[in-house]
Amino acid sequence: MLYRIAEPADWQQAQQTGVFASPDLVVEGFIHSSEQHQLLETARRYYPGRTGLWLLEWDEEALTTAGVRVERAWVPGRQQLFAHVFGPVPLRAIRRVWPFGADSAGEFRLPPDLLG
Repeated sequence: MLYRIAEPADWQQAQQTGVFASPDLVVEGFIHSSEQHQLLETARRYYPGRTGLWLLEWDEEALTTAGVRVERAWVPGRQQLFAHVFGPVPLRAIRRVWPFGADSAGEFRLPPDLLG
């Protein structure tokens, strides 16, 4: 599974259009995604102290079936491969969604059912 931390407006738009597309798709040509083990560092780096976000879990196989290309690219600043999704993500490829945000101490935690 792949994961995306989503802005509230992007998630709301997805529910209206049937596909998730964030500004990075327009600007960079792909949607940034993370694997589960990369999520907390991504949240700390790019969403410090933020609340009101959404965590989307999408199925890479469902993306492929829908004709959406996924490629991994080396990100030197993180010294890891990250999944890039080259197209809007159909809602049918999104398996689970959680409210996501920093707690009162400014820390992010993964949803308990994601850890199980």
